[in-house]
Amino acid sequence: MTFWLLGLLVVTHSAFSWDVPNSHPTKKKPLVVFVTGDHEYSGEATLPIIATELEKKYDIRAIVLKAYPNQNSEKNIPGLEILKEADLAVFYLRWRQLPSEQLALIEDYLKSGKPVMGFRTTTHAFNFPKGHADERWNAFGEFALNSPPGWGGAAKHTHYGHESTTDVRIVGEQSKHPILTGVDPTFHAQSWLYHVLPDYPTSGSEVLLMGSAVNPNRKAVDNPVAWVGKNSYGAKIFMTTLGHPEDFRIPSFQRLIINAIHWELGLKVPKKWHGPTEINVPYRGIAK
Repeated sequence: MTFWLLGLLVVTHSAFSWDVPNSHPTKKKPLVVFVTGDHEYSGEATLPIIATELEKKYDIRAIVLKAYPNQNSEKNIPGLEILKEADLAVFYLRWRQLPSEQLALIEDYLKSGKPVMGFRTTTHAFNFPKGHADERWNAFGEFALNSPPGWGGAAKHTHYGHESTTDVRIVGEQSKHPILTGVDPTFHAQSWLYHVLPDYPTSGSEVLLMGSAVNPNRKAVDNPVAWVGKNSYGAKIFMTTLGHPEDFRIPSFQRLIINAIHWELGLKVPKKWHGPTEINVPYRGIAK
């Protein structure tokens, strides 16, 4: 186990660039840490491609952490200590049950007030049994990303069936928001639409993108699919309920992510986009 963790760090550091001290000190590059662990959508495969784009084209350092030994391992994401150095934490999680010492590292990051970003199943990032000492983490989506607190339940957070897809559109009054720079007014996403209304995103959030279900399995209403705001720690957030691996093939979705990362870091959204890039990660479903 120790060997694997050391191996992860060595591979990670060799895969991504780091500042080298010299006689002419330069401003430290911001560090984005991607925290992945979901059973279904291959975030551990799509987000490293985004991380590489940040490193090579946008002068932003990036590290990707993965559930060990694979995406179905719900109780271990090694390397979370790096969150102490992060300028932005990006989560793509689903129903984890991390040990308390790993949760403490995430909580320390949240308490720092630094920005947070989330994809799709991060609405239900944790799934501790009722009465567990860490059950409160089941509401991570709400207190960290202004989303519903977990799946189903009183929030009625569900979707419109695996045979459906989503037509996405920019909310008119948000068209000048920096995150939407270069994003098409409408595009089609493979993700089946998540139902988050009427109570989410939480009050004070700004909805940037709305989605309409195509071929839903029941009567559907339009729902937010991307929003910004301040979470319960006072930190800037960007959350999207999109994130199917085929969504990452869409140029507008790629640009949305790059823009959002810059905005979260307090950087100007690049006028020149260095994309799109080829992201051909297949949808695997919940694979064992």
